[in-house]
Amino acid sequence: MSRSTFEQHTITVPANDILPTRTLSPSLRYSSKFKTILASIQEVGIIEPLAVFPEKGGKDGGRKYILLDGHVRLECLKVLGATHAVCLLSKDDEGFTFNRQVNRLSAVQEHRMIMQAIAKKVPAERIAKALSVNVERIRERQRMLDGIAPEVVELLKDRLAARGVFPILRKMKPMRQIEAAEMMIAANRFTITYATMILSATRPELLLEPKKPKPIEASAEDIARMEREMERLYQDYRTVQDTLGDTMLVLVVAKGYLSRLLRNDAVVDYLLRYHADMAGELEKVMEAIKADAMSLERE
Repeated sequence: MSRSTFEQHTITVPANDILPTRTLSPSLRYSSKFKTILASIQEVGIIEPLAVFPEKGGKDGGRKYILLDGHVRLECLKVLGATHAVCLLSKDDEGFTFNRQVNRLSAVQEHRMIMQAIAKKVPAERIAKALSVNVERIRERQRMLDGIAPEVVELLKDRLAARGVFPILRKMKPMRQIEAAEMMIAANRFTITYATMILSATRPELLLEPKKPKPIEASAEDIARMEREMERLYQDYRTVQDTLGDTMLVLVVAKGYLSRLLRNDAVVDYLLRYHADMAGELEKVMEAIKADAMSLERE
């Protein structure tokens, strides 16, 4: 979500004047992730403000704001009895394109949250209490991305990769780290076991240490077969990447049509009133298209 889309200052909005654009599952409050975010807000406050856009036609005395990003944070604030929320005011009315972090917090996102809290002089002890871990664990998470290539951080920032994946990637040289991250994305596997397999199949010259680490329990034939499979997977990934441009062109055109459609107040009001689930799905699809298109532009 590009911060250039927002005003440079924050505003304080009554919680009851913020209109969600999706319905959260009733079971969300019982999830460990919700409890973690709740405890974090309770201890260190909101680190990243909610993102809102003023509802069209609203008067100054009773203006409502459409919630673009921060549904779980808003729910936590309500549980804690907060009457107001600090928000970033969006300059864009495409309300179905911003919500990227509604129900998940990746390891990279958690790292950034911790770093932001530390930058605000929040003691490590308070952060540890908020996340229900000991202080040493906070320090470990603070160092999690040391030695990780920036391209890898960007690739994995929204992926639910296990924290233990990063120490394994750190043993590889930057280019091999990027290849490993791409292979994990192509296989949709972000586990320690999979990262260890990639490390075991890595040639010595692509490792930071001259001596190759002790291999996992596998025969030479298994390692050779795994290397061939990874190479085929990587080639398949490259083939898909070559055709991605044409596919994205079609998707961006379709997104443009939906964006114009969703600028119609009557359409948006109808969706929010009678088809909230559909609105949420449209939001996720359009945000995915936008994120992929931005990724292609960066490349």
